[in-house]
Amino acid sequence: MPSPFPGMDPFIEVCGLWGDFHDELIGEIKRELSGRLPSGYVARMCERTYVEWIDPRAIEPITRGFEPDVSIRRSGRTTRDRSGGVAVAEADPQAVVMHALIEIEHHEIFLEIRELDPQRRLVTCIEVLSPSNKRFGSAGWLQYDRKRQVFLEGHANLVEIDLLRGGRRRGMEEPWPDSPYYVLAMRKSAAPTCQVWPAYATQPLPEVAIPLAPPDEDLRLPLQPLVAAIYARSRYEVDIDYALPLEPPLRAEEKAFLPSPQSGS
Repeated sequence: MPSPFPGMDPFIEVCGLWGDFHDELIGEIKRELSGRLPSGYVARMCERTYVEWIDPRAIEPITRGFEPDVSIRRSGRTTRDRSGGVAVAEADPQAVVMHALIEIEHHEIFLEIRELDPQRRLVTCIEVLSPSNKRFGSAGWLQYDRKRQVFLEGHANLVEIDLLRGGRRRGMEEPWPDSPYYVLAMRKSAAPTCQVWPAYATQPLPEVAIPLAPPDEDLRLPLQPLVAAIYARSRYEVDIDYALPLEPPLRAEEKAFLPSPQSGS
C-alpha cells in the first residue's frame, strides 16, 4: 500500500520508523548508484558511533520511540515488591538527591563514493540526517558539524539529505527555503557554495545531482521512487496512525492528503 503523501511521509518521523527508514534509504541509494557508477568507482556504506550521557527526564516525549537508531545502556536494577509494583525508598532528609544519567550509543550509517585509483580516494559523501544530527549542542550535532566543516573546506563532494521536520538546521548565509525538507549538494571545486533543492510532503521529492570527480558527469538520483518502494515493501501503513497530531502542525495543503477515518489507515 502506498503512502497517502506524494512526497515525504511526515508520519514516518514520529511513529517509531525512522531508524528503519533511514538505513533502508541509505541501502536503496547504494543499490541505485552502484548499478550506474562509471568504471573505477565504488559505493560503500560506512558507520560512525559515539556515546553521550543524558538526563532521561530531558528527552522530549514522543508518541512512539523517535530514535530507534540508538541503543540505551542502563545500569542497576529496579526492585519490585511482591504485588508487582515498583518499590520506592522513603525519602531520607539527610540524603542528597541525585539523578543518574543514561548512556546512549548512537550508530549512524552514511554512504561514500570512492575512486579506486588513486588509493581509493573519497569523492563524494552522502548523508541522510538523523534526529541526533539536528539536536543543537548535542554530541550528534557536534560530531556531524565537525565532519561537515571538513567538506565545506573542500575535502570532497557532499550530499546532505534532510527528510526530518524536527530539529534545527545549520546556519547559512542565505535563508533556507520555506520547505519542511531539503536536499543539499556541494561540489569540492565550488566549496562552500551549495545547491539546495526544497522538498515537500505534497509533491514528489526532487531528483538530485550526485557529483563525481571531473570529467565524469553527475549521476541523477531520483529520490521519490526509492522512498515509495521502502514504504510499500516495509508495510509502514500498519504502524502509522495518521490521526496523531504532529509538531509542528501540518500545513493546510499537507492535511489535504491525510486519509479519511473510513479508509482504515
